[in-house]
Parts: sequence; C-alpha cells; structure tokens
Amino acid sequence: MSRPATPARPKPGEFSLRTVSLSSLTWYLTVSCGLGLIVLAGYHVMTSAGLDLTAALIMDAVLLVALELLPLVQGRGHDPQGVVMSTAFTCAVLFLWGIWPAVLMIAVASIAADLNVGKSWWKVAFNPAQYALSVAAGYLVMRMAGHPSSLAHPLRHFGVSDLGWAFGVWMAYFIVNLALVAAAVSYTSSFMRVITDDYWHYTSMTFAVLALSPLIVIVSLHAWALTPLLLIPLLLLYHTAQMSLEREHAAAHDALTGLANRDMLQFTLGEALEAFHHDGRSFGLLLIDLDDFKLVNDTLGHQVGDMVLVHFAERLRGCIRPGDQVCRLGGDEFAVVVAAADEQDVRAVAERVSASFGDPFELEGVLLEIEPSIGIAVCPLHGVDGDTLLRHADVAMYQAKEAHTGIESYRRERDGNSADRLSLIGELRQALEDDAIELHYQPKLTTVDASVLGVEALVRWNHPQRGYIPPDSFIPLAERSGIMHLLTERVVNLALEQISTWRAEGMHVPIAVNISPADLLGRRLSGIVTAGLRRHEIPASMLQLEITERMVDHHLSETSQALSELRELGVTVSLDDFGTGYSSLMRLHELPVDEIKIDRAFISSMGSGSAAEGIVQALVDLAHALGLPAIAEGVETPEEWQRLRAFRCDGVQGWHVAVPMPGPDATIWLRRRHPDGRTAPSSHSMRSTKAGLVGNGPGAGRSALSAVGRPD
Repeated sequence: MSRPATPARPKPGEFSLRTVSLSSLTWYLTVSCGLGLIVLAGYHVMTSAGLDLTAALIMDAVLLVALELLPLVQGRGHDPQGVVMSTAFTCAVLFLWGIWPAVLMIAVASIAADLNVGKSWWKVAFNPAQYALSVAAGYLVMRMAGHPSSLAHPLRHFGVSDLGWAFGVWMAYFIVNLALVAAAVSYTSSFMRVITDDYWHYTSMTFAVLALSPLIVIVSLHAWALTPLLLIPLLLLYHTAQMSLEREHAAAHDALTGLANRDMLQFTLGEALEAFHHDGRSFGLLLIDLDDFKLVNDTLGHQVGDMVLVHFAERLRGCIRPGDQVCRLGGDEFAVVVAAADEQDVRAVAERVSASFGDPFELEGVLLEIEPSIGIAVCPLHGVDGDTLLRHADVAMYQAKEAHTGIESYRRERDGNSADRLSLIGELRQALEDDAIELHYQPKLTTVDASVLGVEALVRWNHPQRGYIPPDSFIPLAERSGIMHLLTERVVNLALEQISTWRAEGMHVPIAVNISPADLLGRRLSGIVTAGLRRHEIPASMLQLEITERMVDHHLSETSQALSELRELGVTVSLDDFGTGYSSLMRLHELPVDEIKIDRAFISSMGSGSAAEGIVQALVDLAHALGLPAIAEGVETPEEWQRLRAFRCDGVQGWHVAVPMPGPDATIWLRRRHPDGRTAPSSHSMRSTKAGLVGNGPGAGRSALSAVGRPD
C-alpha cells in the first residue's frame, strides 16, 4: 500500500497555504471574514430601501475605481506596490453613505486593479478582503463617535468639528490595513520588520491621501459635478512620483544596454542579503567579462564595440530566469544576481550564459565570436556581505580568464588575495631588502656532444618560518601587488653577478632568466639590464631573457618593441613553453627571438606513440624553418635524449641532464663538465650556420632570467 505523497515544503521566502504560519493563518482569517463582508455589502446595496445623493455616489464610485488603477509608487527603497490614491474616495464614500457601498466599491476596484497587473490568485482574493476589514474598522469608529451613515441616510454636513472622528477613522483604517498586510507577507520577512520597513514614508503618504477625503465629502454634498477637479492634486502627485521614478530608473540603469548599473547591483545585493539573514535564502553572484573585447574596440572601433555590448546584453537577458537581476558594471563587465538554492544551481545559469555565446554573430559585415569568462560566488558559501561576494566573484572570474576555462567558482585555496597570501607581500618586500632571494641553476646541453650551452636561473625563496615557498605562490602575488620590478631587478642582478663570478674563474657560462609580462611593458627592464651589464662589465650576449607565447598574445606590438630594444643591447631572447600558447606563424615570424624551447608536456608524451613523436618532430622542424635553434625542456630519460637527437633537436634541459643547483654546486658541476672553462658557442653564432641548427650548439644556453623560475 503506497503512502500518500507528503506536500512539498515551501522554499524560504515563498508563500504557502499548506503550512501553518502567521501569513497563512492571516490569509484564511482575512479572506473568510472579508469576503463575508463583501457579500453582505452587495446584499445591502442591492436591497437598500432608499438611495440619496445618487449622482454624487456614482461620480465618487467612478473616480474611486479609476484611481485604484494608479498606485502612487515612490521608487526604489519604498513599497513597490505604492500607496493607493483611491483611499481618499473610499473614506469619503464611507463618511457619506456608510460601510456597505464603501466595502463594495473598494472590492470591485481592487479586483479590477489586481487582475489588470496580473497578480497572483491569492493576492487577488486577499486584497479586497483586507480592504473590507479596514473599512469596517473605520466604520466602528464612526458608530462609536455617533456618526453612522447609510445609503438611505447619508451624511448631510461636514465641518471642522468632524475632523476629530474623521481622524479616528483614518487611524483605524490605517492600523488594520498595515497589520493585515504585514502579517500576510511575513513569509518574506518578520512581522515587525515589514511594519517598520519604510514606515514613516508609507505613513506620511497614506495620511496625505486620506486628508483629501473631507474635501471630497464637501464637494460631493454641495457641487458633485466639480468632484473631478479634485483629481488635479492627486494626478499632480502621481505625475511627480512618475517623474521621480523615471529619474531614478535613469540613474540606476546603463544608458547603452538598458541593464541595471553598479548602483542597482549594490541595492539588489543588499536586498538579497537581507532575505538571507532573515530566512536563510541563498543566492549566487556571477561576474562576467568578455574575452578579447579590447581587441574588438582597437580593431573595429568603439561603435562596433558598443554594438557588441548591446548584443551581449540582449543574449544575457535571454539566459536568466524571472527573479534574477542582470547588471552592467562598466566597460565589458557584467554581473548577475541569481536566486538559487546552491552552487550547482548558480553554475547551471553560468553554463547557460556561456553556451548562449557558442555561435558567432555578424556585425558590420564582420563575423565575431565573443567568449565570456565567468566567476561565481555563492552566499553564504563564499561570503555573507556584498563586498566579499563581489571580490570573490572577481577572483574567480580572473581565474577563469587566466586558465581559459570559461567558468570558475571561487576557491579560497586559489585566491591570491587571501589573508594568508596577502601577508606574503610584506614578507617578500623584506626578503628582497634582506637579499633572502636566491637563484638555482639548471644546465642546458647540446644533443650532439653534450657540451654546455648555458644554464637557466630559477628563483628560490627559503622563508625562515614557512620554509621553501614555490615560485608559483609568490610570483603572481608580486605581479598583482606592483613589486614585480623589484623582484626582476634582484634576479637579473643575481644572474649577472654569477656570470661575473664564473668569468673571473675562467668559465664563460651564459645565464637565462624568465621574465614577467609586466616587465615588458614600459622601458624599466631595459634600464635594469643596461645598468647591470655596465656595473658587472659583462657582454650582453651572456644574458638571455625567456618569454612565453601567452605573454605576447595580447600585447604583440609593445612586447616586440621592448624585446627589440633589449636585442639591440646584445641580449638574446628565448621563446619558452613553445606549442602551448596561441601564436600564429605570422606572430612567431614577427617576434624578435633567438631560440625556441619546446614545452615539457610534448617531451613527456613522446613515449605514448608515434603521433606524439610526430608533434615534437614538427615543432623542431618549425623552429628550424624559422631559422631558430630548438631546445627541449623536461628531458628525464636517455631514451628521450636519443629520440630528440634523432629529430635534430639542438639542445636539451631537464633532470636527466641535471637538477637545479645553488651557485656553488652549479660551479662544481660545470667545472667537472668543462675543466678548461669553455662552453658551447653562443646562440648568435649557432644561428648563423646550418650546423648550429642541427646540433652544434643553439643559443649558448641563454635561457632567460627567471622571475617565475620553474625547475625542469
């Protein structure tokens, strides 16, 4: 026998009549009592024995319904439903003709207005019922004050002395209305929070509207045909509110795309966080950046760039669900606040956004393919305040951009800005001042006779408390914190100092160091190298700088200029990690480099089959076709060495040759290898002859100054 299905529990912040709560009990009580009053009102109006002031009643009824359709909405931060201007006519009808016509009219007007804007069925049922109970509360005050009225016996006079009981009616109406609504919507927040939220603004606006009811009564009694003139102040008030809304909308939205802007994002985050702290409703934040958008602007112009942004905004709107908020933060950065239960739900929205840009689109006759990088932060998993969520989503977005993965969620262990890692900035500065940074050296050999081409300098930091810190942990931090140039200067000077020491001992060993992308922007690196060469009186050909393909992918022109200036000094340049980037043959041809280093990933895969070996052979042939020697990184076995020699690879580097060594150990190793102090010819001389390209010595071992130093 099957069990009956258990009713699904409502989600936090979701109205439900299936559970016992203040909101559900209020709804049942209000609807049952209020609808009963409405039925009674219909009966009494239809069966009334007499009807006085008929024309005035009809006029007030028409205006009441018309104004119900024009709520007075004041804008962001205030009640989104606004203050109903028909309340003034509801009270006037109550004063003049009593409870039954007032209840019936406001019920008809409320149902018409709610259906017009498509409100939920439970609201369509609740609103007229709560209005009926509020009117009834006001009528009780009238009876206690001795001023009951009816259709047959309407109010005949209203003077200054009547303002006292009229104010009592307003108070009763306002208090009951506010209490019933607050209790009904307490599923979104606490009862007291709903009442106190925006209390003074709501109260002042409501009583400003109610205060017009005596004037409506007087005009209805003495010149009912002039009653429409009373709409003038109400419509002016409505028009002023609409102008305020339009100005607020313009201030909170992006003029180009029509999306909400950064200011609106902060407001939306505040509301989402308030809901989380009240009932635990989680949500997600997506930060989105368009890859290579600067290239579109620079190549096709800002007008096409603006068209791309508008197109992206339209696609983004089509990806989100009702309740999600899309914003443009500026430039090519966008954000989405996602109403979701967990990280998986938020990622599903991010994947839908990413998938929507899988197809290229055409603008101004150009076929464009724009890919977004998306960072995810989820409340409360990644933070419980707006600033933290924004920062963590930003970190995740840049991780997605750097790793070319498209979408990344925030992970604390990968956050280069975490408190623990941020503390490394000051410690790294101190290490540079204390000369605590050192270099280890890994040799490069020719494949033919195993003579030394040079060494690669790899940066090392042995922290007094933390121990050995990998370069990948502090190099990115140095780049982001703006002290990369200090680290580069330290490494260059250490390398040049080692060259000078070896030269004094009769060994002419070139040293290569890796450089950061930031080093190639501006002319600071050229100044560091020039000053170091002059101070140590070293030939520039003894120093080589290593760059990667990814470094020049977005800054080809500026990078090429910086490298050309360095090569004019006599410094050589090596293209590291060859084959892992995105350089076209044209870009490779344009780059001012003297050597190509094949990434270790290709070398380690050679044992997996002929296809992998074919790739390595092709990379070697490509380097030779460009007139450059090829050096293989990560060589760990004799078999790999022999295969590379068969492929006519010019040089090798890796643990099969030697592990990275401190300066004194490297000196001993080099002295044993070449007792006479001689090394292989430089890359300049090797590049000038065919023999240099087939194994007689590429590049004199100038494997770049390593700010990032990776052991091979």
